[in-house]
Order: sequence, then structure tokens, then C-alpha cells
Amino acid sequence: MFGPITYIIEFIIHIDKYLELIIQNFGNYTYLVLFFIIFMETGFVITPFLPGDSLLFAAGALSSISELNILISFIVVSLAAVLGDTVNYWIGNFIGPKVFESNSRLLKKEHLKKAQAFYEKHGGKAILLARFVPIVRTFAPFVAGVSKMNYEKFLLFNVTGGILWVSIFIFGGYYFGNIAYVRQNFHIVVFLIIILSLVPILYEWVRSKYSKVEV
Repeated sequence: MFGPITYIIEFIIHIDKYLELIIQNFGNYTYLVLFFIIFMETGFVITPFLPGDSLLFAAGALSSISELNILISFIVVSLAAVLGDTVNYWIGNFIGPKVFESNSRLLKKEHLKKAQAFYEKHGGKAILLARFVPIVRTFAPFVAGVSKMNYEKFLLFNVTGGILWVSIFIFGGYYFGNIAYVRQNFHIVVFLIIILSLVPILYEWVRSKYSKVEV
């Protein structure tokens, strides 16, 4: 039961070691592996567990020692991030509304209306900031599609957020990933990345709790 979960956790924590093995075994095809992992993490609501931040950081770190070309890595994963969100948006746009037709306890029509109102008011900011929050970045474009967010507006923040997200993590890995301490304690860095990525969720949760108490 816990086999796949354990493997995923192991892969994420020691992603630098696994990425090195992928490079050794697949050479230049590693760029395709990077593309598909980032594309699937951002493009399908059923794969939010795939590593995003840590994979980008590890790819940047390995690019700094010439195992990967940093420019090619940047272009490939940026394209994957933008295309992934685009596919996710259109999946939500075409099939998302049907999810709410049953009006179940979890997926009520009023939830869809609230999502539509939210994206009308905060859509751009939500898409951009969601890039930096694991799991949320997988669902944000889907909900934007379900909510029929204006596509031109979505595309602008999709491209901006995607390139910004990739730039911060891949170039962060490139410039800091091979500092001796970071290299020797990469698993700690991965944990820190995950914790920092969850800060926005925690902040919003606390804020919503206090706002309800005030009301």
C-alpha cells in the first residue's frame, strides 16, 4: 500500500541522485524526461505529487557542472510549464463544468460560482502565485478553465508565472546548488524548498480562519 508513496518520497528527497542516474543512462534524452515531468505535474490534476521545485533546482545544480546545458534546460522546462498549464486550463474548460453537474456534497454548483467570482477578481494573481505552491499549481489552471477565465488574461499570467517560477528555481540551483554544504545536504535543501513553498497555503489558511472569527 505504501510502496508507491514511499518511492515518490524517496525520489523527491534524493532527486539530485536520481537525476544524475537519469543523465548517465539517457544522456541528452534527459531533457525530454525533464519536459514530461514538469508538463505532467502542471498539466494534469491527477499528478500533483510529481516534483517541480526540487527537480528544477536539481537540474540547475547539475547544469552548473556541465552535465546539462543550463540554457537548453531553461527553455525546455519553461516550455513544459507553460504548455502544461495551458492543457490543464482547456481540460477544465471543456470537461470541468460537467464535474459540478451532479451537485454532490463536495462539488456543489455554488462552489463553481465562487471560483468564477474569485478568478474574475484575482485570476491573474492567483495563476501567477499558484506557480510557487506545490499541488495548488496543478489545480489552479484547471479551476481557471472550469471558471471560464478569459483565456488571453490566463495566457499572460501563465507565461509570466511559468518563466518566473522556472527562472528562480533553475538558476537558483545553477548558482547555489553546488556550494559544498548544499551539495552534501541536498535532502535538507529539498525539505526547505517544500516548507517554504507551503508558507503561502499556511498564511491563507490562518488569514481565512481569523477573518471568519472576526465576522
